Amino acid sequence: MARYELNYEALDNYGKKKENSAAEEYLDWIETVIFAFFAVILIFTFILRIANVDGESMLPTLTDGDRLVVSHLFYTPAAGDIVIVNSTTGTVYGESSRLETIPGLNKIIVKRIIAVGGQEVNINFDSGEVFVDGTLLDEPYINELTKADEGAHNYPVIVPDGYVFVMGDNRMNSTDSRRDVVGFVSEEDIIGKVILRIFPIDAIGTPA
Repeated sequence: MARYELNYEALDNYGKKKENSAAEEYLDWIETVIFAFFAVILIFTFILRIANVDGESMLPTLTDGDRLVVSHLFYTPAAGDIVIVNSTTGTVYGESSRLETIPGLNKIIVKRIIAVGGQEVNINFDSGEVFVDGTLLDEPYINELTKADEGAHNYPVIVPDGYVFVMGDNRMNSTDSRRDVVGFVSEEDIIGKVILRIFPIDAIGTPA
């Protein structure tokens, strides 16, 4: 009868290798989770932010309660962009066409950039038409025509350098650059551009 001798040392080493392999795999998994966690924190600290829509001033494009992803890294304001603004002050032309700053809304607002620094904005409040540099804007995104003059400016008006002119898409129910408490918005007060709607689920996508 053949006799077989077990190599207990080899079995013991094999068991230890399996344990070490399992431990290393577990540590790799933990390391991956930790890396992903900090990557998300860094992304949303330095590149992206989350913002909520409060109110109906951007209807029909955005609705109350929408959750938005906002990009603010290396952002240069451009006409047509939907932006998040920290409305702490309002800036308008005062006497002798000098810029004057007054207390603002002291809240975060979401609006659309209509014009940037150096451009001319003119609004015909009878027809509800908006012109930038003499060109009539094609605005399929608005809820209704722009027929409310809130008294902040004498039109046509030139947007100062370093500022933007913003309006909500719900033109007859929006506190925006037409009112002195918002006025011209400093580029420094723009938190970022809206790049994605993530809530509600059935409306996920890029707002037009």
